[in-house]
Amino acid sequence: METTGDQLILATGGYDHTIKLWQAHTGNCIRTLRFVETSQVNALDRTPDKTRLAACGYQCIRLYDLESSSNVPVINFESVQKNVTRLGFQEDGNWMFTAGEDHRVRIWDMLSASPHCSRVFDCQAPVNAACLHPNQVEIAMGAQNGGVYLWDVKSEVHEQLIPEVDASIQDVAISPDGQFMAAVNNKGNCYIWTLSCSPNQKLTTLHPKLKIAAHKRYVLRCKFSPDSRLLVTTSGDGTARVWKTDDFTMWRELCIENYWVWDAAFSADSKYLFTASSDAIARLWKLETKNPERKYTGHTKAITALSFKDEIVTE
Repeated sequence: METTGDQLILATGGYDHTIKLWQAHTGNCIRTLRFVETSQVNALDRTPDKTRLAACGYQCIRLYDLESSSNVPVINFESVQKNVTRLGFQEDGNWMFTAGEDHRVRIWDMLSASPHCSRVFDCQAPVNAACLHPNQVEIAMGAQNGGVYLWDVKSEVHEQLIPEVDASIQDVAISPDGQFMAAVNNKGNCYIWTLSCSPNQKLTTLHPKLKIAAHKRYVLRCKFSPDSRLLVTTSGDGTARVWKTDDFTMWRELCIENYWVWDAAFSADSKYLFTASSDAIARLWKLETKNPERKYTGHTKAITALSFKDEIVTE
């Protein structure tokens, strides 16, 4: 597992306007960063070199330096409107993408001294989710009008699908092996596509595969495991459900009764899962046993976002 110094870092954020950094293996909170007093934290992601942490919320995107002792952001991204719902980084850290309720997905050039927006895609509806394809050039997006979009950042080629009418797409995910895409909606459903690409194509082709009635209520997040063998969906029904991607049957159900499970992240070996929930607690689950191995307590309100990245160290 990855360390900062010798520390494995979990980042969490939520409705109490703070971001907390934890030692993942002890549960100790090692730092609290100040977020914006007028906003919850919608999403968190670390730069690939793990030296900085990006956070987004209502009309704000903030970048924090994890190697300094300062708890205030080093960069405030200007002129963003409405809720910024998702963000993430290209694998070399050259650019960051953000998605928001102003209908737009933006590409930010991170190589300049003051990062600026270099490209914009307009979904013509509020965007709830975005994720980067492993090929590092295509972004999948999910919008409140039910649209799922695929956009090639370099060529500007794009495609739109509407898997279910009158349903808002809450999250999208692409498996690390590039084989599957998942989208989840506010009706509790999860849609799966298989992906294919040939040399003469300008854009990855999406082939509808499956509709899963994943939850009884709102699905909030979906994420594939690093080995692409598992998919987790989290919901307002108090569960995180883990599905096997070889047949998309449910393998594990993790319950936090009476609370919304807002976000989740796998460990690098795909054997553990972190969850963030509205009871203000983050948890580390051992998937084999379905047991919560550790709790991270310190937030005073719902935790709505988390970020965890470690690496399998091969001797």
